[in-house]
Parts: sequence; C-alpha cells; structure tokens
Amino acid sequence: MAPAKPNPVSSTEVAQEPDEVVEAPDEVKQEDQEEIPDAEEAAEEEIPDISQMVNVWDFEVIAKKNVTKEAWAYLMSGADDEISFRENHAAFHRVILKPNVLVDVDHVDYSSTILGAKCSIPLYITSCALGRLYHEDGECCLARGAAMAGIPQLCPTLASCTMDEMHAARQEGQTQWWQLYVNKDRDLMKTVVQKAESLGFEALFITVDAPQLGRRERDMRNKAKQTANVQGKQKEKISTNQGTTRAISSFIDPSLNWNDMPFFKSITKMPIILKGIQCGEDAILAYEAGMDGMVVSNHGGRQLDFARSGIEMLVECMDALRSIGADLDKFTVLVDGGFRRGSDLFKALALGAKGAGIGRPSLVGMAAYGEQGVDKVVQIFKDEMEMHMRLMGTQTVKDMVPGMVITRNVFDHFTVSPADYLSQQVYSPLPLATKSNL
Repeated sequence: MAPAKPNPVSSTEVAQEPDEVVEAPDEVKQEDQEEIPDAEEAAEEEIPDISQMVNVWDFEVIAKKNVTKEAWAYLMSGADDEISFRENHAAFHRVILKPNVLVDVDHVDYSSTILGAKCSIPLYITSCALGRLYHEDGECCLARGAAMAGIPQLCPTLASCTMDEMHAARQEGQTQWWQLYVNKDRDLMKTVVQKAESLGFEALFITVDAPQLGRRERDMRNKAKQTANVQGKQKEKISTNQGTTRAISSFIDPSLNWNDMPFFKSITKMPIILKGIQCGEDAILAYEAGMDGMVVSNHGGRQLDFARSGIEMLVECMDALRSIGADLDKFTVLVDGGFRRGSDLFKALALGAKGAGIGRPSLVGMAAYGEQGVDKVVQIFKDEMEMHMRLMGTQTVKDMVPGMVITRNVFDHFTVSPADYLSQQVYSPLPLATKSNL
C-alpha cells in the first residue's frame, strides 16, 4: 500500500512554479504535454529505493516529501521552543560507552522478552496519534510493519483507526498493547479498557504526563485536519484554534492522581504500565502502588519544554528503584524519546531498561515506504545493535550492564558536545508569523 499523498500542492511544486504565466501557442503546449512527465511520476522517480536507506535519519527526508506540510508539522512539533524535543536525542551524545575486549562474540543475540512478549529486538512501536496523516492505512499499517519486524505495537487512544481495525490488522501471535488517555467519563473509560482486554490486548499503558496536552506551535500554525476516532463520541464542538493536538484531547481528565490507581487495578487483569514517569520519586511511587511497570518519557518533547530527556531521567529512575531494592524482573522499566541509533538502545538497556519505544522513526518509515519502511527502520536498529554488541563485548542483552556506560555528563545540559550533523539536516527551526503562514 503506498504512503498517503498530500492533497494540496507540495512545497517542491510551489518552488518550481514561475512568477508569471505566459500563454504558449497550442502546438507548443501539445509538445510540452508529450515531453514533460507528469509531476507525480517525477516525484516518484526522486524517491530512492528502500535499500538506499542506511540510517533512520534518511527516512525523514523521504517521508517529508510524501506527506502534507500540516501532517509534517504535527509530527515534528515539540512543546514551546522545542528544547526538550531536541534534547531527547542530543542527550545520548553525553552518555559514553566503555567496551570490554577479548570476549567471544562470534554469536550475539539481541532478542528479548518484554511483558511476556517475545521480541526480535528490545524495541516496540510506541503510541502516536493520527496515523492516517502519514499513510492511508494509519495504525493498521504500523501493525503490519511491527509484525514484519517481530516487535510489539502500542496502539493509541487517539488513533485515526478504530480499536477493532487495529486488532483486525494484527497477525497471528503478534503482541499489541493499549495506550489509555483517561477520560473524565469513568464508565466510558472502563468500557474501553475492558473491550481492549477482551480483544486480546496484552497490557494497559496509562498516560500520566498529560493532564493537558502541550502547546506545540508548529501544530498551532498548520492545524492538520485529520481527526482521532475517539472524537466521534465527543458531543461538544471541537475548536482547532490551538492546533490539532488540543482539539483531539479535550476529553482527558486533569484530575487523574495516585489515588485512582486502585480503580484501574480493579477493572482489568492486564498488566498496568504508567507512561510518562519523569523522576525517581515518582518511579518509587509507581512501584509501591503495585503497578507492573513504567515508561520513562517526556512525551517526545511535546508536553513540558525543558523537561529532561528520557535517557537522563532513566539514570535517576533506575538509581531510585535500586535504592529501595525494587524487583526489576517483575517491575518492567521502559523508556522512549530520541532513539535513532543502535547505540542509543544499547545505552538504555545497559542502564536497566527492558526495552525502548520508537514513535517518530516508525512513522517516518511508514510515510516513506509503508510497512516495509517500518520493518526497514527496525532492521537498521538490529544491524547497528549487532555491531555494538560485538564491539562492546556482549553476547546477549543480559550482558549489557551499567558499568558499560559513563553517565556523569548526561546531567550537564549546556556543555560542548560534538556537532550532530544528521539531526541538524532534518530539523527545521520554528517559524515566526509571516504572511505565508497566517
């Protein structure tokens, strides 16, 4: 299935349009029509074969050509000045590797188990809203890509596909989890949770970092018109003045607190994971509340600007859990935010995470090449992980330990770091108001 094509004229086409249109004779027009290829065909010819994608950043260049500017703005928006959005990946540069040598690494195995699910690599596709902005099959395409790659899929509340559609796209034996934004209507929320359980979703991820969704200026300027399936149940008219993000999330309950946790345990037998833990104190509270795990996350840098990166918060959270003797075999710690390299994943696993969620990488893979793109993104992580495991002297994921990473500089936010040329090439600075975008 081909990635979704933008309806409006693309920025590339606008750039090629002349300032003045001069009428040509009919015979010249006829010759031009015969000689000049169709614009869509020309655009398709510019898309390189998927085999030419050598790193995750490559997919962003292709994906941007395949989606509308509104969709791209929604995907690449971060909170306020987008400091946390950029910090998520930049922080990995301040975590240094400490390899062991003369280890037999003829055979390395990066497969693992997360929440009882066998994974070809400790990755999962994390929940991202409005998948049909990037591909006509949306989250169903992500499901197929996850199945091809052999990793779990975390299906979002704010999906553009229905829960039933995402479930139907699942392959036999494939693991899917359900992400929950807590609705003010607890009866409706209970119905959703129990439906997910009855369909076979294997864990419930409750988002806890979003009593209100963040202020994302790219999204506010562009306002993608795709809607979430959940909006069909909302009675009030939804305003898009504050962007797509705010429009699709007005039902979220800002009163959610620790006292509600026993209620969730009472309505489902699924393991409950708190998504959005950002400090050691809350990690301890999650463990003591009897949760089955947590995701260390700043919501992709889309909520609170100047929140710390996932990898930095992971260091603090793991130290806190170890300080109380937490059983880290039973309490599953996951992390997301800024993962683009196999080395990023290695660092997180060495610090104690059981796996990492990838959001934007899976979406740009899908936008560029459909489910094959999703699979290719994961394959790149696998190739890089295999190399890092050999060079670090680790045969399995269990051999990755905290002593293999040096984290003392991860907390220094304004230090000189090596220039990250790849991310700089795909990052577009936030625009100011101009006539063209007002």
